[in-house]
Amino acid sequence: MPTSRAMSVGSEMHTAGPVVDAIGESALVVDRQALLLAELVAFMTKDTPSVQNVLDLTAPHLVEIAGLTAATVFELDSETGMMTPGAQHGEPGRRDQMVAGKVFRTPAGGKPVVSGEQMAARLRIGGQTVGVLLLTGTNLAELMQDTISTMALHFATTLQGLAAEKQRQFVALTTDTIRELFEQGMSAGSVESAAELLARSCATAFRAEVAGMHLIDNEGKIRYVHGVGMEDAQRDLLRATMVGKSATDSPIWQAAAETGEPVMVGDITVAKTKDEGFAQLIGVRSFIAMPLMSGSGPVGMVMCGDSSGTREWSSRDRILAQQLAAEGAMILDSARMRQNAQLHVDELTRHAFHDSLTGLPNRKFLLDRAEQAVDIAAATGTRLALLLLDLNGFKQVNDTVGHHAGDVLLQLVAKRLQQVVRRPDMVSRLGGDEFAVLVTGNPDEKASVAVGERICDVLRDPFDIEGQTVKIGASIGVALFPDHGIEFGSIMKDADASMYEAKRGGGGVCLTGGGPS
Repeated sequence: MPTSRAMSVGSEMHTAGPVVDAIGESALVVDRQALLLAELVAFMTKDTPSVQNVLDLTAPHLVEIAGLTAATVFELDSETGMMTPGAQHGEPGRRDQMVAGKVFRTPAGGKPVVSGEQMAARLRIGGQTVGVLLLTGTNLAELMQDTISTMALHFATTLQGLAAEKQRQFVALTTDTIRELFEQGMSAGSVESAAELLARSCATAFRAEVAGMHLIDNEGKIRYVHGVGMEDAQRDLLRATMVGKSATDSPIWQAAAETGEPVMVGDITVAKTKDEGFAQLIGVRSFIAMPLMSGSGPVGMVMCGDSSGTREWSSRDRILAQQLAAEGAMILDSARMRQNAQLHVDELTRHAFHDSLTGLPNRKFLLDRAEQAVDIAAATGTRLALLLLDLNGFKQVNDTVGHHAGDVLLQLVAKRLQQVVRRPDMVSRLGGDEFAVLVTGNPDEKASVAVGERICDVLRDPFDIEGQTVKIGASIGVALFPDHGIEFGSIMKDADASMYEAKRGGGGVCLTGGGPS
């Protein structure tokens, strides 16, 4: 049998001595290394392993071959340059990270770095470094270069495959989260509901235990706060503590708002935060804070994280946070525009159906509401009543005190009418000093007249207008459906006629067909 040589890994490769015969110790070591490589090939071709699976397979062989006592596979984040342990065997050492980092001072295709009883091999595939294999053992010199290179390739292949799967999952998560956020956010009726949706989406996307968000006003004060994944009492405390406070008091807010970038904190105990600040109130030990930036500047912040422990945030987390923050800001702006548009529509609608002086429903509103009420009463076999009232003495107020006093008087009359008329009955102003009351709930003649008498009583009480005492009265006509008509137009005519009859009699209530009361 030809002789074999075991290769040592150091600054130079050297022979460990000749092999005398096929049953010598070196031959057994070489055979063990060949067996390791054969098992690796077989294992990698039939399974989709994790890095820990590959390490668990190789470790027993390395114990026998090189006196392995510990091993760590570090994953390299290509964007941040940070190394994190992806798999371990044995107890890690305090110098592991430092020794592993030395391999980056050597050429990419160079030999592994040996430091005492530790060896660090760069894990490369396709011209890209994906990690570092760190071995600790008493006889690492027994490892052949081919063995180290082949093991490194298998670990690199596994890391690359896992990285591709992580990337696929990240893209899928990001796409699904953004799409769902966009679809739901585009129907949010207010900025607050859009912000709450964003907080829930962030908590889901980062698989965070809790999340909180706040919105600020134009002066930088917190105007709205919401929490996700917390008890009602904690959410109430959050609102009570934060609303009205200046957002700039928070170092986290300052950092996020000034840079427009997410702030990622893995351990709050070593971060600069404010006592009883946002992070402490939502109860997180690790968090990611995302500023919400509109075209005019910062409008709020979302913070999510874990309360049960620390957490290492990755470059993917930062990318996802940036995308969520950008999408969230657009959703908030869109919700704000829809909210303002709805307020404008509501205002236009109010002007169309309400009296501008008193705020009461106007004639158009009364007619629309009355037609519906007549249909309901006809279908249910019930009554409704219409009271038309005219103010006695109103012209004298205008002539003696002034038109401004007349306007104030109409506003005060409207308030008294709303106080005396129960809901859902409706008070409206028809114009001038004429008002109407629509009474539903199946009133009979006696009940309808009683409503009119209560109105007359409350309007007889003096009014104080700018220090002057003003006294008026009311003339009220009453007509009922279906007693006095089955169409609202005819009911209104009868009530109007009865109102003038009451006025000719000096005021009070007049029931159609029944005379003054």
